[in-house]
Amino acid sequence: MDESQIQAAIHCSKKHGLQIRIRGGGHDYEGLSYISETPFVIIDLRNLRSISIDTENKTAWIQAGATIGEVYYRIAEKSKKLAFVAGVCSTVGVGGHFSGGGYGMMSRKFGTAADNIIDAKLIDANGRIQDRESMGEDLFWAIRGGGGTSFGLVTSWKVKLLDIPEKVTVFNVTRTLEQNATQLVYKWQHIADKVDDRLLLRLFLRSSESPFRRGQRTIHAFFTTMFIGGVDELLHEVQKSFPELGLVKEDCIEMSWIESIVYFWFPRGTPLHVLLNRNTATNQTGYFKGKSDYVRHPISVNGLKGIWKLLNQVGENSAELQLSPYGGKMSDFSESETPFPHRAGNIFMIHYGVNWEKMESSKKHLSWIRKLYGYMARYVSKSPRAAYFNYRDLDLGVNNKGNTSYAQARIWGMKYFKNNFDRLVQVKTKVDPTNFFRNEQSVPPLLS
Repeated sequence: MDESQIQAAIHCSKKHGLQIRIRGGGHDYEGLSYISETPFVIIDLRNLRSISIDTENKTAWIQAGATIGEVYYRIAEKSKKLAFVAGVCSTVGVGGHFSGGGYGMMSRKFGTAADNIIDAKLIDANGRIQDRESMGEDLFWAIRGGGGTSFGLVTSWKVKLLDIPEKVTVFNVTRTLEQNATQLVYKWQHIADKVDDRLLLRLFLRSSESPFRRGQRTIHAFFTTMFIGGVDELLHEVQKSFPELGLVKEDCIEMSWIESIVYFWFPRGTPLHVLLNRNTATNQTGYFKGKSDYVRHPISVNGLKGIWKLLNQVGENSAELQLSPYGGKMSDFSESETPFPHRAGNIFMIHYGVNWEKMESSKKHLSWIRKLYGYMARYVSKSPRAAYFNYRDLDLGVNNKGNTSYAQARIWGMKYFKNNFDRLVQVKTKVDPTNFFRNEQSVPPLLS
């Protein structure tokens, strides 16, 4: 597949009044890249996946159909001292991930993927191929965090590669309620965004059988951590800022950056080439719903206990909260530097996820996650209650089937982009006034 075929597909779709859906072959929470209630054509980019790395200039051109696992693998193949910052799950597609932000285990040190994009190639609504220079800074701004598919079809990204040491240190320490997890999670909220920028202390919360009381469930808190440096420095930092965790040297493992990518997603000892496998998503079967929130003030102990209660009401291990700390480099950018607005003032982001096997259980599980989301309202950001665009959630609002109104799109648009939404609408009005590139949550033009 090449760019001329994409241009032809755009011309044909326009001529016949069809919508196009752009699929990168990775993940899509709400399926907007391959389902629609209106007639549409899929442009599938999964064969546009070449990755060209320039170690001398510390840059890479990455086609939009690659996965982040492939990107990480190809960088590590060329250099032990260069890396890129993006998500943890290796089967995520580059196109959507980069254009929506791209948060990962090194974001407190290096920002998001979008913060490290220096050029892009995009095919616009007239079928023209544009780069940063020809598209102009407004459009280049919009596609780095505002979602590429509202503005055109991004075929490739040029990114800045990042200097890292040959070894990083990781650990995954689990604590249950019987081991003081409530107090640990409470304390974590006060330090996670303030520790050394090289340290990212991620936290996963699940309900499953207690190792201490057979047949009874408890909450497990998994402190899953990466430190861009050696074990002694890491121990010093954790013992200084979070002594309650009781971290010891035996909990920590020094490894290369690329080994850490595998460590966070696969069983210990899995070979690195697993990152090239596009079909290793953990939830191939069954159903899934995700939502997100931003937390600006620590949740009280009583608030946490309410979460535990709700986690115990859903099937064992079927739901998970993932708490990802902010601060560090994430706070160094202004909210308007890219469309991704979640900067200073956020302690952490929450990702809520629930999985289930059978279609007939859908109603029950969807109602559970919405109940949890309702419960969390008092503890999270307000006016707007913010959300992360890459954790797409149609519960936040959708466009009309025809040309949506600005007022209707603003309902969900403010949650993802805050005050950047208005600038995104202006860019859209300029580059795609007829709203050719559209879906249930695409940025609309102002209708003249």
